[in-house]
Amino acid sequence: MNAPHYEELQDFYTCDLKKPTLKEVNAWPQAGKSRISSGVSFSCPHVCVCLSLLCLTGTLLGHPQCLDYGPPFQPPLPLEFCSAYENFGCCDQERDNSIAAKYWDIMDYMDPQGHKLCGTYIKDILCQECSPYAAHLYDAENPRTPLRSLPGLCFDYCSELHLNCYSAIRLLTSDKHIQECCETNRTHFCHLLQLQDEDYCFPQVLQNSALSRSLGSALEERGGCVQLCLAEVANGLRNPVLMAHAADHTHRAFVAEQLGLVWVYLPDGSRLEEPFLDIQRIVLATPWLGDERGFLGMAFHPKHKDNGKFYIYYSYMDKNRVEKIRISELKVLASDANKADPHSERNLLELEEPAANHNGGQLLFGVDGYLYVFTGDGGKAGDPFGKFGNAQNKSTLLGKVLRIDVDGRSPDGKPYRIPPDNPFVSDPKAHPEVYAYGVRNMWRCAVDRGDPVTKKGRGRIFCGDVGQNRFEEIDLVVKGGNYGWRAKEGFECYDTKLCHNSSLDDILPIFAYGRSVGKSVTGGFVYRGCESPNLNGLYIFGDFMNGRLMALQEDEKTNKWKKQDICIGSRTACAFPGMISSYSKFIISFAEDEAGELYFMSTSYPSAYAPHGSLYKLIDPARRAPPGKCKYKPVPVKTKSKRIPFVPRAKTVLELLNEPSTTKPPKKSSTLTAATPRVSSKKAKKNPSTKIKATAKTAPSGKGRQRVKAQAKTHKGKKVAHNSRTAPAPPLPKKKSSHLARTKEVLPKKAALAKGKLEKRRKKQL
Repeated sequence: MNAPHYEELQDFYTCDLKKPTLKEVNAWPQAGKSRISSGVSFSCPHVCVCLSLLCLTGTLLGHPQCLDYGPPFQPPLPLEFCSAYENFGCCDQERDNSIAAKYWDIMDYMDPQGHKLCGTYIKDILCQECSPYAAHLYDAENPRTPLRSLPGLCFDYCSELHLNCYSAIRLLTSDKHIQECCETNRTHFCHLLQLQDEDYCFPQVLQNSALSRSLGSALEERGGCVQLCLAEVANGLRNPVLMAHAADHTHRAFVAEQLGLVWVYLPDGSRLEEPFLDIQRIVLATPWLGDERGFLGMAFHPKHKDNGKFYIYYSYMDKNRVEKIRISELKVLASDANKADPHSERNLLELEEPAANHNGGQLLFGVDGYLYVFTGDGGKAGDPFGKFGNAQNKSTLLGKVLRIDVDGRSPDGKPYRIPPDNPFVSDPKAHPEVYAYGVRNMWRCAVDRGDPVTKKGRGRIFCGDVGQNRFEEIDLVVKGGNYGWRAKEGFECYDTKLCHNSSLDDILPIFAYGRSVGKSVTGGFVYRGCESPNLNGLYIFGDFMNGRLMALQEDEKTNKWKKQDICIGSRTACAFPGMISSYSKFIISFAEDEAGELYFMSTSYPSAYAPHGSLYKLIDPARRAPPGKCKYKPVPVKTKSKRIPFVPRAKTVLELLNEPSTTKPPKKSSTLTAATPRVSSKKAKKNPSTKIKATAKTAPSGKGRQRVKAQAKTHKGKKVAHNSRTAPAPPLPKKKSSHLARTKEVLPKKAALAKGKLEKRRKKQL
């Protein structure tokens, strides 16, 4: 509403300026109830004026959101009553039945004429709880804003409602102020129920093609950028290289730092004070920016719940000061499932590293139960080792995908067994561990869980292979596959001579991108979680150097993959509790939790000793799963270490929107704006307008994760507490047997007292 109403308030002083809390709103007196008919007119003082001020506080741009603050969803079963929202909205069948019961309870108090004139209006208004824009209609987008007792109505519709059956309003709301305002005149009443942005009022919101066109689908900008949101899950990490889970139904997350520490995060978001694993004294890691050495991989045995085994991959220096990669097996302590037994380490494999870069580092178990090990080509630039390079030489284990059986031993004394169907077991010139070859430096690989219903895609292994200086690629790993390096980089030749003589059976990437897109790929995951159904089947990955997030979607007809950029942080799309609008630039790794939800880890300063890393959860703001579908009950695990509660640092979108601004707010638009990754450092806090280049030792030469000059600035945020919303429909008043004899409402005592106080102030001023 506009300024004159505020001045009017001083003259009529029918209520104070303090915005009522939810508790106060719910405690407002209820009106009496009797059989209602239409066609009676009333007048009352301007009590509705102060309520119009509610529209001025906590207003956000409209976006699909329910009264419980979450995105809308597709009901698992058709809605029988609020059928306008049976395909997409904010009600499941249980809520739909509750609204229907409320409707029929109200209709019991209506005479036949009231049924005819008011039935449709009452149903429409009650069913706005099910609208995908319910939060906007009820001013519930901001948790700090009291819930409206009636949805925002378009002025013309409201006028018709008031003309035909205004007397039924008292059955829809127990808000005495609205009831009194309804009795004064139509204009005041409908101004009260108006929304600031008229496109979102009912029923206009249903007729707006720009708003309804993409409802329920992943939000896209004009350039095809998929709009996702983030939740900060952990911070203060030193180059977080991975997050893993034990598949033991405890839903714990194990987050590893590059310098050799692994932390346990519990389902409630807290972290255990004591690390799960600490091998800093063994791991070779330095403060150099972009140094690729360190603790690089970890995977839990498929039967970890029974045998307590897990596997790690790290850099170390032996007694002769030779740099090596070690893959080993450990067990958890029998007395504490949250602590590894450091004395249980059993070395499985060691590889000498000729250079400091291209160390690989991925460990994962396939659906076949075997351990897959992904090694780099040995480092430097161009794989200069030997006649064809390490990657094309099957007699070396560098530049390969290896597959071993950790549940047995080989006859030749190796602490593992060779799977009998490994592709080169009968080749005397090849190591039997080799599963695929011709890879440069695969950084982050993942197994596809498969479609939750059809299981299509289950078992596929996706990898990001970091390129030399022209192309980054995403590969699907197949048995015996040659991925072309160093003959090829991406789809094109790198070593011309080798390229022309290479096999025609080389496995090409499913996708490759050049330097205009990014410089160092970080492989991701195919989303198979429950909470964001729109993302099912999307392969989500990123670029380490520029912080770009991307997705690949497979065309089932052509089996080709199409790339789409991912944008984070639109204040319109991500105005949900807990959502943030930026992230640290350097994307180190991706992960999925035990439930299949997707995360990524990044840092603003890529040094193994800098505590600027964070863990983020990816969330689709356009559509969620129906309430209750994704609930799981973690198996409790005893904790002996102190729990450290999570304290967020990043400001949420709602906090940013609530900050006072000296500039005019942007005009409402149905298009979305992409956010850029955040780069932070403590120095920037002192002078936020100055870009700071942080200098440090650079990693040894060669394109792996690249030399990095980090630009940085800090961020701090506060945690917002949220209370769940209850349904806005009020309890019905007690029935009365007589016909309704309506009289003017008397002004509340509070208003009379306010009037007296104001008169005293005026006398003093005179």
